[in-house]
Amino acid sequence: MIGSLPSRADVAFAAAACAVLAGYNNLVGLRPWHRRWYPAVNACAAAATLAAAAASGLTTGDVGLGRDRLRSGLRLGSAAAAPVVAALGLAALTPATRPLLDDQRVAGLDGRQLAHYVLLRIPLGTVAWEEIAFRGVLQAALRRVLAEPAATAAASAVFGIWHIRPAAEALAANRLAPGLGARIAAVTAVAAGTAAAGALLSFLRDRSGSLAAPVLLHLAANGTAPLAVALARALAAKDCGTNRSRRLPATPPDRVRSAGRTRARSRAGG
Repeated sequence: MIGSLPSRADVAFAAAACAVLAGYNNLVGLRPWHRRWYPAVNACAAAATLAAAAASGLTTGDVGLGRDRLRSGLRLGSAAAAPVVAALGLAALTPATRPLLDDQRVAGLDGRQLAHYVLLRIPLGTVAWEEIAFRGVLQAALRRVLAEPAATAAASAVFGIWHIRPAAEALAANRLAPGLGARIAAVTAVAAGTAAAGALLSFLRDRSGSLAAPVLLHLAANGTAPLAVALARALAAKDCGTNRSRRLPATPPDRVRSAGRTRARSRAGG
């Protein structure tokens, strides 16, 4: 927030952006058509959000899309994303940590569905849309009417609220927290954790001046996780098959010789 009082239009736009984003993923996301056309619908929503931001007076630089800061964003984003990719890969390769990657939402996907999920649904429908909406437009809109820490806190809180429905669905799909109280506590914890992640993504956006930085970290986390889940399941299945084959009892040599003599006598008519 700059020294002068914000205009009513700026306050109204920031409040409307908070309200729309708090409800979008929790309400629109329930619709079957949204689930079916997820990348296309969210890409249109991102375009509409950018158009609304431009109409409110926000520039491409304000929302982190300025070309002059792109290189800085790519550099910082790559440095932040590399440890995430390495950690997920290591978790998939280590037998002790593979159970942590169990996710039934990914387990039912075949190769083609997994490719669609990782190459289209997540980059376009999730990462690009969420970063444009939160670290781009919402963050810029809030900073016209609030001090920087308050704007970051508000945007991060809305980002946490955005994930309430997905968190509840993930718990149900994986049969976790079956009781109502446990489910509420788990969803609250996930929302709080997501808000903290939003604050980290906002930090990367501020530090680099570009949306490229949070986009790369967000993509590394959301895009690598399903691949790590699939790899962990494949390696676990392979290890299970190997262990089963090792546990099969070997036929004693004397039984092999006895069976051979019996077959020989049968062929000789004895």
